[in-house]
Amino acid sequence: MTSESASAPPAPPLVTLTDVQVTLGGKTVLAGITTVLRRREITALIGLNGSGKTTLLRTLLGEYRYRGSIRFHCGHDHSKPKPEHIGYVPQKLHTDARLPLTVCDFLALALQRRPLFLGISRKTRQIMQQLLRDVGAEHLMNAPVEKLSGGELQRVLLGLALHPKPELLLLDEPAAGIDFRDQRMFYDLIAEANQKWNVTVLLVSHELSVVNHHAHHVLCLRDGQIQCEGEPRKILTGETLASVFGAEQWVYTHHHPPLPRNKSESG
Repeated sequence: MTSESASAPPAPPLVTLTDVQVTLGGKTVLAGITTVLRRREITALIGLNGSGKTTLLRTLLGEYRYRGSIRFHCGHDHSKPKPEHIGYVPQKLHTDARLPLTVCDFLALALQRRPLFLGISRKTRQIMQQLLRDVGAEHLMNAPVEKLSGGELQRVLLGLALHPKPELLLLDEPAAGIDFRDQRMFYDLIAEANQKWNVTVLLVSHELSVVNHHAHHVLCLRDGQIQCEGEPRKILTGETLASVFGAEQWVYTHHHPPLPRNKSESG
């Protein structure tokens, strides 16, 4: 990070969360989350399984009732109470192998109102071609969904999540289970969307090298509360991570060194 970026004023908020609490099945899952997601930043959400990361994302999507306050400072006229569009990429997509859908069919189901058996309109095809082009997956248009690799499927889902261009993109461990090369390509696409279209990103990831390389801000959750937050260089230290993950689990799970944030810091 350059001295110029370090001295720049913080970006304005896109989402403000104040004392957000969620109870599921009689159990408190989020126990008072207060933080800000700032415009045009990539915020990484880290923590142990069961710490509330996915619940926080799904609460932002409106799937869970909550106490407290969530304010969206966005919308094209800057007055609507929620974003014009929130993009979402889940960890996995479960499809029925008995339905032989191509990528084209799958996207058409999401993009057009007319039933698939009536055909796909020219406008919808143009939209599909562009969203696949944006994520380097145009060649997959006619591929069967069930035959896609994990990385290919996640790129298709990312393309769909980025149409129309969202103000907020939520990603729940989107590269879990795909190989290292596809992971790097996928996270590079997220960084490109952030830079090219000013998409604000909230990303759940256990890959701390990715967090260090791409994130502007890190939120650490433990037991439904924010344990710590700040810039990656301040948060991704052995002492801080041990307090989030536990000393023994941290040493065992996260022994690989972080990647440099950019080329100028790699030497």
